[in-house]
Amino acid sequence: MQIAIPSARSLRINAPLARYLEILRVLAARNIKSRYRGSVLGVYWSLCNPLIMTGIYTAIFGTAFSRYYGGNIWNYVLSCFAALAVLNFFSGTTSQALGSVVGNGALLNKLRLPISAFPLSIVLANLFQYVVGVLPLLAIIAVVSTHDLTRVLWLIVPSVALVMVSTGFGLVAATIYVYFRDFSYLYELILFILWMTSPIFYPIELVPPQLRAVIAFNPIANLMQSVRLIAFNPARPSLHVLGLALLSGVVALAIGIVVFRQQEKSFSSAGRNAGRTAFAS
Repeated sequence: MQIAIPSARSLRINAPLARYLEILRVLAARNIKSRYRGSVLGVYWSLCNPLIMTGIYTAIFGTAFSRYYGGNIWNYVLSCFAALAVLNFFSGTTSQALGSVVGNGALLNKLRLPISAFPLSIVLANLFQYVVGVLPLLAIIAVVSTHDLTRVLWLIVPSVALVMVSTGFGLVAATIYVYFRDFSYLYELILFILWMTSPIFYPIELVPPQLRAVIAFNPIANLMQSVRLIAFNPARPSLHVLGLALLSGVVALAIGIVVFRQQEKSFSSAGRNAGRTAFAS
């Protein structure tokens, strides 16, 4: 399975950038191949988790919560799937990026490679899965629900924000994990908190008003709301909500880049000069 990246000549980019893009392509392709080697469905397995979880939530909570979705249980199904698709991409991408630097420590000690390529290749691999598997299904749902073909283009906005947020969190997680190996256990707790404070299987109306401010600071919840508004709401997508989603993406990405760049030289030097000091597994 190949991930096509335009050549440096076609994009008229310089040699260092072309080499970096080629490294990303190779690492992302390796990640996808190793993940789905021998698999029948391949990248479409990425759809299984949100679909199965949607079925479970619908069976348990669908009837009770359908009145918050216009009395239509189908609306509850679509709402759950959209939210789970966002959460699945974020949790999968950031969890894999967390150990990407440490996991490739031996390779970094042998070859001079840009360290940032490892977490970014994880993002690229998961983005490929999202574009091939989840995004087309969300686009179909949006067109069928709203009868508006432009919603397919609107979906690009929260998708870009989702990639930026995931990249930012992934870079920070990868940096922390180099120095603090127990962070992998702590990050599981962080993901659980994000999951519980995101209105995935429950309607936002059930959350007490004084606690809704907490959800407002959850970037994943904002992204879920953006996808839902585009996919199911016949009204014009709220520029305010989409703007908040993009803002959270920009902020998360900027923080991730700054944190990673500040620490990159230190753990790069430790990994290459001291061998196992920073990258021992």
